[in-house]
Amino acid sequence: MLEFAILGLLHQAPMHGYELRKQLAQVLGGLRSISYGSLYPALRRMQAAGLITTDEPTPRALLPADAPPLTGRRGKVVYTITAEGKERFHELVGQTGPEAYDDGGLFGVRLAFFRHTASDVRLRILEGRRRTVEQQREGLRTSLSRTRERLDRYTLELQRHGLESVDREVRWLSELIDSERQEATEPGGARREATEPGGARQEAGGTTRSGPLDEEPPRTT
Repeated sequence: MLEFAILGLLHQAPMHGYELRKQLAQVLGGLRSISYGSLYPALRRMQAAGLITTDEPTPRALLPADAPPLTGRRGKVVYTITAEGKERFHELVGQTGPEAYDDGGLFGVRLAFFRHTASDVRLRILEGRRRTVEQQREGLRTSLSRTRERLDRYTLELQRHGLESVDREVRWLSELIDSERQEATEPGGARREATEPGGARQEAGGTTRSGPLDEEPPRTT
């Protein structure tokens, strides 16, 4: 999950370690706290594997011209994804097996980079996640029906709350699936690029076009 998230963020723009850690916290949505002790070893492994590269500015370049020697802080290391890293990211983006949706945390990270994912892949991942959550819901319902009489009031309310949360996720996933299917049936939907979910091109001056340029109308005198 960490490698996928790092590659996804660096695919968008180069970043230094502090900014990368901050963006990771947003992508993971509080599900996991990323410390520098886990981030930098991962970055070193990915650099050794050729997935990312670094651009470390010289400390002097960050100082005023008249600054005395050795008074500035060390320049920040900027991490950039390589061609191999992009290839690895697109390989991970294309995965549609249980590893993409069984774990809620990894599914959330995959969802964060859905704009880089092909429409058919997005749909398979969403459907797989819904099946997983529906199975969890049935398990909760079965457990609740078997143990209802033996539970105290507060434990019963806790289980009901869990069941309601799962119900909401199923409805949310169904809405996303319906939206994906609707977009896929719209004219030109199959030709949309994964990185441009809207499928439209932005022309100069803010005009949006979804097809070829119109021919210039004939001039009249």
